[in-house]
Amino acid sequence: MKDYIIRATAAEGQVRAFAATTRELVETARVYHETSPVATAALGRTLTAGAIMGSMMKGEDDTLTIQFKGDGPIGGITVTAKADASVKGCVNNPLVMLPASEAGKLDVGGAVGKGILRVIRDVGLKEPYVGEVNLISGEIAEDLTYYYAASEQVPSSVALGVLMNKDNTVNCAGGFIIQLMPFASEELISYLEKKLTEVTSVTTLLSEGMTPEEILEYIFAGKGLEILEKYEPSYRCDCSKDRVEKAIISIGKEEIARMIDEGEPIEVRCQFCDKKYNFSVEDLQGLMRRI
Repeated sequence: MKDYIIRATAAEGQVRAFAATTRELVETARVYHETSPVATAALGRTLTAGAIMGSMMKGEDDTLTIQFKGDGPIGGITVTAKADASVKGCVNNPLVMLPASEAGKLDVGGAVGKGILRVIRDVGLKEPYVGEVNLISGEIAEDLTYYYAASEQVPSSVALGVLMNKDNTVNCAGGFIIQLMPFASEELISYLEKKLTEVTSVTTLLSEGMTPEEILEYIFAGKGLEILEKYEPSYRCDCSKDRVEKAIISIGKEEIARMIDEGEPIEVRCQFCDKKYNFSVEDLQGLMRRI
């Protein structure tokens, strides 16, 4: 199944919903970063959330960054998304290995640990909007559900999942975000609370062959589900030599002079796609003259 996201409403506009299948996106990230299974699951869930949340933005130049900073062995997760549902991301420790959780699943919560979740929205204003909450479980979806309630005051249900094959490739991945409008009825709220407890996991539904449309139809059976738009998420890094040059310049004259004095070329790797950028001593001297 090709990756895509759908946006929908239900119950006469009382709720909006997004559902996605993102296997190709998560597998691309796994290959770029050579992540362990638990790191693939943690990064894949965050990338899926980023693609969905990015598609919620209105301006084509708007960007959104999700940062999980915990005390677990993964160290941290960073995902940046754009309004076209393109994303890029990385984890501090892509090789982290942990025993399975008590439920026999990949222990993403244990890998992330305790800490903070930060969501940064840059919509072209003087300063970006920054929302921050404490992590409640490290399980990504639960923390994003709490973030929406505590930081944005939007009652939401976030579900995310990544299922791995035995050869450590990605079998399926995806998720959904359901958000209540301020005028949602108590009847609808009660219905969703009950219905969502019946959803075992996103990966169970996807592995059974359900599409994003079918997942939302299952949740909103008889509630007037209306599919509005479809998006194609992708893993896309926008790094360039010009961006890397600016990053090197930002470290200052003293550090660049030290690298020049060492008389050796340097190699800079993009943290999001592992692309290599090489700079000779002459290149560094040219950057020094630009400061």
